[in-house]
Amino acid sequence: MSTVTPEVTWAQRSSTDEPERNYLYVSLKTPDVPKDKAKLNLTNNNVSFTGPSGKGVTYNVSLDLFGEIDPENSKVNHTDREVELVLRKKELKEEYWPRLLKDNKKMHFLKTDFDKWVDEDEQDEAPEEDYANNFGGFGGDGADGGGLSNIDFSKLGGMGGAGGMPDLSALAGAAGGAPGAEGEGDEGEDDDELPELEDEKSSKIQEVS
Repeated sequence: MSTVTPEVTWAQRSSTDEPERNYLYVSLKTPDVPKDKAKLNLTNNNVSFTGPSGKGVTYNVSLDLFGEIDPENSKVNHTDREVELVLRKKELKEEYWPRLLKDNKKMHFLKTDFDKWVDEDEQDEAPEEDYANNFGGFGGDGADGGGLSNIDFSKLGGMGGAGGMPDLSALAGAAGGAPGAEGEGDEGEDDDELPELEDEKSSKIQEVS
């Protein structure tokens, strides 16, 4: 069984005084991974996931985050196509994170989630979708059956995570922090990659040795 890095998409919101509006959207494109086979670990600074699919591949990724999150107030929804995470940012701050990951490198598997993205200066005017409250917490007891049953709670809230998965690309950059402008390395993402974000059914993955 080969090991691959799943495509990861992300977006964010920020707030100076409302913790529930200060979060990251992170989606791991892991089709056909049974919920009872998936392992999701969270610490203050890291998100890691591994799980076998029914198609002969194991998805594996470790994300060292740019800043700290609050694992206990974060949420998860595992579907047959992806694992959706709403990660509460620990620091209440008006400014967006300049990128998702600590390392300032462009990553092939990271995409901006344009369906959820709102520019920093326009987030208060965006329709209130309340996406962050649409599914249950990490205990897996949400009303809609969301959650992941075998999360390693011993690692929640711990010191930085393992692994050195590089920084998921950034969104700071061009015009007013427009998403997808990889401000980290002056290596903007190719425009021809953008349509891939809109096709939820075609998760692009790349094999890892």
